[in-house]
Amino acid sequence: MTTALFDLTGKVALVTGSTRGIGKSIAQELARAGARVMVSSRKADACEAVRREFEAEGLEVRAQPCNVSRREELAALVRATEDAWGRVDIAVANAAANPYYGPLASIPEEALDKVWLNNVKSVLWLANLTIPAMAERGGGAFIVVGSIAGLLANTVIGAYGISKAADHQLVRNLAAEWGPKGVRVNAIAPGLVKTDFARALWEDPKRRAEREATTPLRRLGEPRDIGGIAVFLASEAAAFVTGQVIVADGGVSIV
Repeated sequence: MTTALFDLTGKVALVTGSTRGIGKSIAQELARAGARVMVSSRKADACEAVRREFEAEGLEVRAQPCNVSRREELAALVRATEDAWGRVDIAVANAAANPYYGPLASIPEEALDKVWLNNVKSVLWLANLTIPAMAERGGGAFIVVGSIAGLLANTVIGAYGISKAADHQLVRNLAAEWGPKGVRVNAIAPGLVKTDFARALWEDPKRRAEREATTPLRRLGEPRDIGGIAVFLASEAAAFVTGQVIVADGGVSIV
């Protein structure tokens, strides 16, 4: 049973990119904590599959496809959530893109534009579509899934890391702007988590062994490791936490 501090009963949550991996875990754990959750990703069939899975678990969920790089689709997603349950109390910006691996000197313009649009601009769009209404009601929680790539240099996913560093700063600025209205804004910075998004890294036996050997906890992350942090940040347990980047990387960034 969920303790009162972590109880999200009656809350309404919207999670982008939530049909697999970290986003799915976040949506599922928010729903298990009592929230009504709008699931979303680009593909309608994936949204429907997750909706059925969650409903079979007894969770209250709706689903709607949305490409976060299109502002009108994000706006429609927010409206659908409000139409279903009257408001958005918790918004989680998880959807992201990383179309390029390699040095910054060689990144194509279209890849750079895609990273910036999906990972930064869309996050600000979602914030501006949800936070003002939260503020009018006296508070809410906006959560961004960042990355330790936004904290540490990386020679192959530099553009992605730059976009996540921008997200971390966006969180701080939004927290400063909206804190007086009771809206808390925070980020989670995962390390290497076993998701489809990072499959190229953790399916390589050599890379995986190297990462595990240099990780104090001696393992890779699992999506559920991140879902629980989102519940914390969305709940009363984090009532005095805003503008922070919570690192969940098994200790990689401390050694």
